[in-house]
Amino acid sequence: MSSNKDLPTYDENESKFMRKAKESPFVPIGMAGCAAVVAFGLWRLKSRGDTKMSVHLIHMRVGAQGFIVGAMTLGVIYSMYKQYLAPKDPGKDSK
Repeated sequence: MSSNKDLPTYDENESKFMRKAKESPFVPIGMAGCAAVVAFGLWRLKSRGDTKMSVHLIHMRVGAQGFIVGAMTLGVIYSMYKQYLAPKDPGKDSK
């Protein structure tokens, strides 16, 4: 059996989602953007005209996936900037 020291510890006052959002802030942005694209697509569903349902759903899926891929790309660029290009405090490493 595994011991309790192998399990991750969480701060009682902070949810796992909020902790992950602080580590990578573009994940909640991507989730919100995906939800916004889906909500907009559902709103436009009533006035789609002669467009087939399958074509409308495919366009909505492509838009949501594009937003998520864009958010992931910005997140990777941001983390690479923080890790490699951001000025580092030399006094912080001496501890």
